[in-house]
Amino acid sequence: MDQLVQLWHNTGLYQMTPGQGFMILIGMLLLYLAINKNFEPLLLVPIGFGGVLANIPGAGLAEAGGVLHMFYTVGIESGAFPLIIFMGVGAMTDFGPLLANPKTLFLGAAAQFGIFATLMGAVGLSYFGIMDFSLADAAAIGIIGGADGPTSIYVASKLAPDLLGAIAVASYSYMALVPLIQPPIMRALTTESERKIKMVQQREVSHREKIIFPLLLLLLVAFLLPDAAPLLGMFCFGNLMKECAVVDRLSNTTQNSLINTVTIFLGLAVGSKLSADKFLDITTLGIVILGLGAFSIGTASGVIMAKIMNKFGGGGINPLIGSAGVSAVPMAARVSNKLGLEADPHNFLLMHAMGPNVAGVIGSAVAAGIMINYVGAG
Repeated sequence: MDQLVQLWHNTGLYQMTPGQGFMILIGMLLLYLAINKNFEPLLLVPIGFGGVLANIPGAGLAEAGGVLHMFYTVGIESGAFPLIIFMGVGAMTDFGPLLANPKTLFLGAAAQFGIFATLMGAVGLSYFGIMDFSLADAAAIGIIGGADGPTSIYVASKLAPDLLGAIAVASYSYMALVPLIQPPIMRALTTESERKIKMVQQREVSHREKIIFPLLLLLLVAFLLPDAAPLLGMFCFGNLMKECAVVDRLSNTTQNSLINTVTIFLGLAVGSKLSADKFLDITTLGIVILGLGAFSIGTASGVIMAKIMNKFGGGGINPLIGSAGVSAVPMAARVSNKLGLEADPHNFLLMHAMGPNVAGVIGSAVAAGIMINYVGAG
């Protein structure tokens, strides 16, 4: 009888806490959104499954010595995964839409306002004693507003290692939920006629321009802001491999097998931070709420900037593409295109939205460099 009791006590059912049960349901919800609703499955499937694994009672997969903890330590704490992901994103990026319409750079820059607004919000919460965030913590949390998971992880590893798990979860969750969060904000800030604005065909960008641009971008930003060099360096290197057309094997590997492999491990590692003891904490929940505010402000800022540019620049810009400046590539651009097609079935905005989308990636990397340089030095 004692053996049966001992056996029962060793089961996960006996050891499960309400928090673990709740977080397993959260992991299942993420899997449902990925599989049934097709919400960025490449992110949500590994994150959701990692969350389920992390909350299996007694398994210890997310604890020291567990396989998920190993993925997290090797790839995220070291900062290696974000840099590899940035190289892969660069190899899949086409700077053509940005070069063809340089004005969209302002939309990508405006969308980064969410980063600095949230930094001030986090400082304010600490000032009033609601939360306890240092300036470095606030800066790391603010980067979530760029909707750029690799950048958020990289900055957090430099400025707020103790908040790295919560920031990674919040950032990647909002990246994956772009199709759910952005549309209500975009509809609220635009009229039906604005959503129907058709943008003119962009000019043809030469092959030479596409090769020179990543080199100029790297040198210009790196010399002015060296702290942004690791992220932008990997991004520009990946893009150069794609555009130079002499290392197709390396480019194809970076675009496919390398980034896919890293995405699997990164997703599982992020999911490991959905364990009940780490996620159901007031600090983590505060970061998740601030991250949502950051992302929402970034989306709104891009749309509003497009409206301002229309008012003072002669028009011709569909404000929907401003939301793509948050840099969640290419999810945000696809959302802009989807809402444009809802307003007018012949209004294709995808390539136009890729301009601010790529500008947002650059903007978030520059914002990261500013944060690390000035806040980290302080």
